[in-house]
Amino acid sequence: MSSSLIHVAIVEDNDEIRQTLALIIDGTPGYSCKMVFSNAEAAVEALRNSYINVVLMDIELPGMTGIEAVKQLKPVAPDMDFLMLTIRQDDEAIFQSICAGATGYLVKDTPPTALLQAIQEVADGGAPMSTSIARKVVRSFHSTAPSPLSARETEILKLLCDGLNYRSIAQQLFLSAHTVKSHIKNIYKKLHVNSRAEAVGKALKDKLI
Repeated sequence: MSSSLIHVAIVEDNDEIRQTLALIIDGTPGYSCKMVFSNAEAAVEALRNSYINVVLMDIELPGMTGIEAVKQLKPVAPDMDFLMLTIRQDDEAIFQSICAGATGYLVKDTPPTALLQAIQEVADGGAPMSTSIARKVVRSFHSTAPSPLSARETEILKLLCDGLNYRSIAQQLFLSAHTVKSHIKNIYKKLHVNSRAEAVGKALKDKLI
């Protein structure tokens, strides 16, 4: 685990869940729960000018949804990562969250240890997803039109969707990190996107693979 402290914020309207998450995070070395919110409106206002590394964001909130909150915050806080933590597992919620700028997507029954690992992974540049969510993403990759990507690029995009970071992809495919970065650069160029979230979102929307 990284020696630097990971600053976390929680946006969750269920009091018991919110308090439990805060206790788990604050009770673990290397993590600090800096802010908690029961609605998205308060979170959007406060997080604009806050130093938070990872935000645990519920989707179904009173008033503004968590997806809309991410959509508003990501442009003004590009270095802030959003990890959706929700009961929603439908394709539309997953797709909208990724397009809004969410880095990862977990279901609420994720065990505490796995949740902490996901927060660490996000802070390290990964994009964790619950197994059930990752399977949905991969299953959606049934091409109805020719893909602009090569077989290797397609393979790398699928691993990105599985939440692997550059180093893990390189190890799994027995490639150098430089080669993986070169492939990802080509993927972004071919899909006309500028980030992992946009690439995954476009792959989902257009069923490129």
